[in-house]
Amino acid sequence: MKGEIMEKKSGRKPFLSVNSKPDIIVMLVITLLLAVERPVLGLVGLALVLVAMLINLKTSNNNSRAFSEFLDDIASDMDETISCSVIYNPLPLCIIDGNGTIMWYNGKFGDLFDDLKAGESNIYDITGVKIHELSNEALKDKTITIKSKQSRQRNFRITSSEAHNNCQNSRMLHWFETTAMDQIKEKYRDERICIAYINVDNYDDIIASAPDERKASFGADIEKEIRMWATKCQAGFLRMGKAKYAMIFDFRTLENIETNKFPILDEIHEVETGGDIPASLSIGVGAAGKTPAQTEEYATAALELSLGRGGDQAVVKKGSNFEYYGGKLQTVEKRNKGKSRIVALALRQLIDQAPNIFVMGHSMPDMDAFGASLGIARMAKTRGKTVNIVIDRSDAITMPYEMAEKENSYNFINEEYAKSIAAKEDLLIVVDTHKPSLTACPDLLDIIEKVVVIDHHRRGEEIIQNPILIHLEPYASSASELVTEMFQYVATEKKSIGKLEAEALLAGIAVDTKNFSVKTGVRTFDAASWLRRQGADTAQVRQFFQIDIGMFQKEAQIISQAVVLPGNVAVSYLDEPRHNISVLISMAADSLLNIRDMRASIVLGQDMDHRIRVSARSLGDINVQRIMEELGGGGHLTMAGTQLDMPMQEALDRVKAVTTAFLQEEENRKLQVKQAQEKKSETKRLQMQAENKNES
Repeated sequence: MKGEIMEKKSGRKPFLSVNSKPDIIVMLVITLLLAVERPVLGLVGLALVLVAMLINLKTSNNNSRAFSEFLDDIASDMDETISCSVIYNPLPLCIIDGNGTIMWYNGKFGDLFDDLKAGESNIYDITGVKIHELSNEALKDKTITIKSKQSRQRNFRITSSEAHNNCQNSRMLHWFETTAMDQIKEKYRDERICIAYINVDNYDDIIASAPDERKASFGADIEKEIRMWATKCQAGFLRMGKAKYAMIFDFRTLENIETNKFPILDEIHEVETGGDIPASLSIGVGAAGKTPAQTEEYATAALELSLGRGGDQAVVKKGSNFEYYGGKLQTVEKRNKGKSRIVALALRQLIDQAPNIFVMGHSMPDMDAFGASLGIARMAKTRGKTVNIVIDRSDAITMPYEMAEKENSYNFINEEYAKSIAAKEDLLIVVDTHKPSLTACPDLLDIIEKVVVIDHHRRGEEIIQNPILIHLEPYASSASELVTEMFQYVATEKKSIGKLEAEALLAGIAVDTKNFSVKTGVRTFDAASWLRRQGADTAQVRQFFQIDIGMFQKEAQIISQAVVLPGNVAVSYLDEPRHNISVLISMAADSLLNIRDMRASIVLGQDMDHRIRVSARSLGDINVQRIMEELGGGGHLTMAGTQLDMPMQEALDRVKAVTTAFLQEEENRKLQVKQAQEKKSETKRLQMQAENKNES
């Protein structure tokens, strides 16, 4: 085979092939045998054999040399092929050294940039890619955008490999262009459908309170504003009922709407209702669903969340993420108590059917959670049921808790004992919170199947899943107010509630309304009045909130070191661990609101576990719930809080930054609304001028 290859390579036939060694051996044996009988012929034959051996040796050397040359030619051809494949590779390629200097590049890479010089140009200067980012892990999901010679943006993905040359730490970079694919992806993203459900808040109450001349035109004015907004957004519009609408638009439009902070929320406030209830909308937007059906589910969930948070806001659900806009107006008190009666009767049935009743509020309970828990416990006792109140004692409820223990008529249990005795068929009633993580015993939610939720906080993303009954009313001042209303429908006797329960419920209402100064409606006073008739002593309630001289001095210290942010928001702190810090910072936040022109207050303190607790209060002009949600907390428009696991100074800086950004955003939004209103007024004025001119 080798001989055939060399034959083709040299183009001539060798006299003796490489494989003629056996023939020479045979000739030598014959020559020796011949020499025995005929010496002369033997010598001639021996000479011929020697000549043959010399010729064979020379031929073998020539063939070996030819074969080596042949292999060298192949190797040379291969190197040339590889070099050509690199140089003329359709992908841009370059080799950089350990400092990022471009040592070599092919023609495709050179076509991308101006003034590119091997040995001088640096990869970071022309692409923005840093040396430490050139591992394949760092580059895996990274898109590099460059401006090419044609002055257009081009996107690339880069893979990196070690370059085997004399340059230490050198790497070869392979550039894969993704511009066209990225454009397709962006187009697909921008053109995905979004669904928005729009609900007119308190529509029936507005119509009921409006003068007769406004009853007919109010709905038309509302629909006109929403239609105009839909037209501006180039959205599809559908009326689904007397107070509900739907819009369909693309994702690009949604981004513009979010940038402008849903201006329709403020524009709708300008619609004259003719009564004492302002016009507002609840909007739920679904986006980024895998299918239109899933997008619609997102929109429904977002609308439910918007309504649960009190209305007058937009909630956008993108996959698992929620974003909030608006929420400036106070929730409007519902005048009809029908829902409370229905919920109360349903709860009575559930209590009658359950073998055992468990009641719990949030961890570190305040007077509202404690009062609501006692009220529910008494409600269940009137039905002849055993009631366990799951609670961890806090400084905010010291006096009423001790009084309840002395009466020896309440079964207070801790978290661990509750888990050991709870059964699947029992009934769990959660008050003053709807977030599983904030409850006194989150594990109890997994043990007991039947769960009832009674809460007045604006709904957050986290909520107890699949409750058998939920009474979530953001309009209410407190959970104690809701429980008081329900109690009146469940009570079978005139005097079915004890003095302590009545005082605890009244104290719960008082603490969440700042002694009936905020978030107080007619139904709030109705509940308080009923509790007074049941024996609640206001003097005793006042004693529940008394503090010692040490607490008063610390409160004064917090107030003295408060700073006022632009927008009249007071921020202060106490940087020393205290066991009663939650009560202290709440008191200080309330006191800071008594300062003239102060719109809101935020106070930070440190508990015994060195966690930072934050308490925020406002007079209604600033939504402190939104600020606290940015920090991982929640609450009401006028009362909210959170916890932070960081040093005090870091927490203070974080709170100030978030608050300042929120206030700036609010100012920008107000300016946009003002400009829109001025433009609207000017347009209307010009239209009237044109109409008058035409008439004349």
